[in-house]
Amino acid sequence: MVQVDEKVYGPSKEKLESIFDLGTFVELGAYTKRLNSQKDFEGVVCGYGSVNGKLAFAFVQDSGRTKGAFGERHAKKIADMYSLAVKNGAPIIGVFDSAGAVVYDGASALAAYGKVMKCVSDASGIIPQIAVVDGVCGGMSAVVASMFDFTVVVKDSSKLYVNAPFVVGKEIGTAEYAAAKGVAAYVADNAQGAYAYARELVTVLPQNNADACLVETADALNRASAFNPEAYKADELIAAVADSGSFVQMYKNYTDNALLGIASFGGVVSGVIASNPEKKGVLDIKSARAISKLVSFCDSFGLPVVTFVDSCGLDVSAEAEDSAYASELAKLAYAYTSAENAKVTAVIGKAYGAAFTLLGSKSVGADMVYALPTAAISVLSPEASVAFVWNDKVGAEGTREELEAEWKEKCASAADACDRGEVDDIVEAEELRKRICAALMMLATKADGKPTRRHANMPL
Repeated sequence: MVQVDEKVYGPSKEKLESIFDLGTFVELGAYTKRLNSQKDFEGVVCGYGSVNGKLAFAFVQDSGRTKGAFGERHAKKIADMYSLAVKNGAPIIGVFDSAGAVVYDGASALAAYGKVMKCVSDASGIIPQIAVVDGVCGGMSAVVASMFDFTVVVKDSSKLYVNAPFVVGKEIGTAEYAAAKGVAAYVADNAQGAYAYARELVTVLPQNNADACLVETADALNRASAFNPEAYKADELIAAVADSGSFVQMYKNYTDNALLGIASFGGVVSGVIASNPEKKGVLDIKSARAISKLVSFCDSFGLPVVTFVDSCGLDVSAEAEDSAYASELAKLAYAYTSAENAKVTAVIGKAYGAAFTLLGSKSVGADMVYALPTAAISVLSPEASVAFVWNDKVGAEGTREELEAEWKEKCASAADACDRGEVDDIVEAEELRKRICAALMMLATKADGKPTRRHANMPL
């Protein structure tokens, strides 16, 4: 019998138990040793198992094994696992906790990072990839983690940076910092919360880009949407329209001008974008950037996008213009116009100016657009429109308030937008859920482009 060294696990054992269903983890490359070492096992553990009954793969950098030092064989283990994951069409969870590359390895260590980057890039848009930073993730490891579809960090313990704080002379790299800059999609209070969130994403997302995005739901398709369109919060709207308890929020710490995440509608898993009326739904740089990323991700995996619009328009500030505002809005326009997935939009309240155009209008590719009876759709707000166009009528033909009400009714109403073909139907608030569910089911087999055929069927 061949004698093998006993495997020693550091913190990776507990992390793996948090990721996979009990007793399902199978390790890959279990006895791989570090290059030029006969006693040190490689500082990453790779394998597969089930996550809530779904096949998934994971790698965990083990700080208990040579501090998770990154090198040639470290990269090979991850690359071999990636090959299996892509072939089997299963998502990957990557847990980052490493002191960095072995300096003595020189060019081979740098090439090892490149090898993993290529694996992540090649798998992007084919299988979902979720990064969990549970420890130190610095230098090029931070680049790799940021290439994943979603990055999860742990409050008070994650360190995510390219240059260490002592190098730049500033407190950076904390979980809160990464989330505030949009690098992380979610901040967990503790490690268990981070793994629970990663498991939730694996559960709700499709296995791969060819997988159907359907889940079981006990929520009635035809139940009324219980929210007040005149006074509501974005999370209340999503809870009222989406399947009960299905919303998984992301980028909460990055932008509060819009709520973003994944939810199901009648069992159809979809990306959700909802303007935040408490912030007037202003479409600023951060919200535009986050929406662009979510729309692009959903399109990659064939997930529909449901957009709820209640926005007074764009960010009017010198700070926005100083930060390449037009470029960020251009990315948002590209995201919607290039996406071939199903897109359903509902105008809940205000939809002024470019906000109406950019947030899932028919002109940028929405398949169905609904509006509530009280929705206001206009180039300018009624107040600005009257001041700009009808100012000479003030006093002669009515008070300013009366003229603003008239403008809203005649030139900014949902009925006017419907008459112009930019809105498909006017829907009462309580009917919104059933209409969105019906639209998503109708669009379930949507295919862009002209269907292939052998020839037309000629009449006799």
